[in-house]
Amino acid sequence: MPHISFSELKEWTVCPWKHKLNYIDRIKQFKGNEHTAFGSALHTVCEHLVQNDMQDYDPHASFQKEFLQNLKKLKEAVPDIEFNSKLVSDMRSQGDHIIQFILPSLVKTFGNFELVEVEEKLYESIPEQDQNFKGFIDLVIYTPEDKKYHIIDWKTCSWGWDNRKKTEKMITYQLTLYKHFWCKKHNKDYGEVLTHFALLKRTAKKNNVEIFKVTNGAKKIDNALKLLTKALYNINKSISIKNRLSCHGRYGACEYYKTEFCK
Repeated sequence: MPHISFSELKEWTVCPWKHKLNYIDRIKQFKGNEHTAFGSALHTVCEHLVQNDMQDYDPHASFQKEFLQNLKKLKEAVPDIEFNSKLVSDMRSQGDHIIQFILPSLVKTFGNFELVEVEEKLYESIPEQDQNFKGFIDLVIYTPEDKKYHIIDWKTCSWGWDNRKKTEKMITYQLTLYKHFWCKKHNKDYGEVLTHFALLKRTAKKNNVEIFKVTNGAKKIDNALKLLTKALYNINKSISIKNRLSCHGRYGACEYYKTEFCK
């Protein structure tokens, strides 16, 4: 059955035409960079630390190995890619520094908790659509004291997020939709589940792991589902409007700007 992920939905909200080029026409496929290699390596470490599933596990050695392997695989996939050697060197030491705060930050935020799942796959039907919502939840834990489930998504970043980004609709909707479809999968009420982002901050002077709650009530969930339905309607009807306001973003021009694909 066809499916849509939050990443795809997010791209559609930025520019339906860019969504068409990437997801329908598959003009370009982003393979990754130093930042994705770093994030993937730290995610793996987080997963093993929380599960405590490997005897004599050394998270620091594991991170170094994973990070370098990720860069090697990326180089094999994109032979002409050029890595920033200074950035790679910095990331190796920054990752090592962050690791020591991962478990203590979880304990500080949640106290006594039980592991429910890591990398839990969501593949749930979307109301009134012949498509599924697909996603992977980084971490689900349960706190017996208040009888709450907690959905947690790890995010690697540089110094952190400001308040605007922490409340930005198309960032928080990821957790909004994860909460809805996780509750649907497990037959849980919304009130039983809380959602959080966990920031793994490379360049922060302190508080290198910051966990904060994202509020997702019934109204917000309903609004997110309406947006998802709207996107699917337009995608399925092949309605792909160019959003000229998105040609220049905070990180520069769109890669298709003034190319043969978007004149």
